[in-house]
Amino acid sequence: METLSYQDVNHHVINRCKSGDNRAQYELYKLYSKAMFNVSMRITNDYAEAEDVLQEAFISAFKNLHSYKAEASFGSWLKKIVVNAAINAVRKRRAELVPMDERTAGEIADEVYDDDTDWQVEKVRRGIQKLPDGYRVVLSLYLLEGYDHAEIGEILGISESTSKSQYSRAKKKLIEIMQEPMLVA
Repeated sequence: METLSYQDVNHHVINRCKSGDNRAQYELYKLYSKAMFNVSMRITNDYAEAEDVLQEAFISAFKNLHSYKAEASFGSWLKKIVVNAAINAVRKRRAELVPMDERTAGEIADEVYDDDTDWQVEKVRRGIQKLPDGYRVVLSLYLLEGYDHAEIGEILGISESTSKSQYSRAKKKLIEIMQEPMLVA
């Protein structure tokens, strides 16, 4: 049986990376770092931790670049690495029993928005940040990263039905949070 491969638009840079070209690694980093940081940030909900996850994910990707078989885009392959690294960071944090709200409460600056749309987007973003880790991770993976519940279950080591119920509970909790008045400075 013939396997189909995906021709990535950056295949020339990827091939140079595979041959050990450090400049090509930097090019790949520049191409994907912003998007991958955003993925990491949505899952970890902590800027410094998201930066650490990003660095660890790129190191892992470069070490394991030989396993990239071009069956999908490099970006989707890298995104899986980032998602797994971010989830591991959240799990590690949970094991250390450090509540998320206490770590980030002083770090979030209140901003006043002139445009009502910006204000609503900010309210949703802050609401998602206030969700418990489990709810936020499932909601982010489903709504923002585009994974289905079967994939989320596989990534998190939970059943598909658990992913669905976590998502449902996350939506309900987010609605509750959204109904709370938002304080602005």
